[in-house]
Amino acid sequence: MAEENNLGVKIKQIRTNQKLSIEDLADRSGLQLSQLQRIEAEGIIPSLSPLIKIARALGVRLGTFLDDNDHLGPVVVRAGDHSTGVRFTSVENGSREHLNFFSLAADKVGRNMEPFIVEIEPSEQSDYKLSTHEGEEFIYVLDGQVEINYGKDLYRLNTGDSIYLDSIVMHNVHAANTHKARVLVVLYTPF
Repeated sequence: MAEENNLGVKIKQIRTNQKLSIEDLADRSGLQLSQLQRIEAEGIIPSLSPLIKIARALGVRLGTFLDDNDHLGPVVVRAGDHSTGVRFTSVENGSREHLNFFSLAADKVGRNMEPFIVEIEPSEQSDYKLSTHEGEEFIYVLDGQVEINYGKDLYRLNTGDSIYLDSIVMHNVHAANTHKARVLVVLYTPF
């Protein structure tokens, strides 16, 4: 849980450096105060959408929460060396922890895209919560099968398939069956 708590600490640090109360951040982001308190204290992030809303409310890039170093040149990540960025959990909506994000560019300063390897654990529940945020996503299935709820449509992708979507449309990505899936996700959010 140390990785997640580092995220909460970083959000709180940015907020306090900007002399914003947590109530101000709740107003600006449209998130509930209790959710922000949990994020700062425990680093519990239910999905990517709240993290994007927090970044926008604080006026920082999404990558600011994942940056460890300021590397101006290209960043090379060797196979098996990707760092753990964030584990998203749906604790608030049940006990469905199912997304592990591994950043592929955490050291790159000033980036406009966020590339991740995402491990999607299967869930016994089928009440997937849809989320929305500004930007675009490119998803390429590396292993397994995933289903993507996108608006009123459902897309099933197999290994080697990809989808490019507008993130403003309500969506959810989850394992299509009882097996873990791995995807490459490149996320763009306008700043």
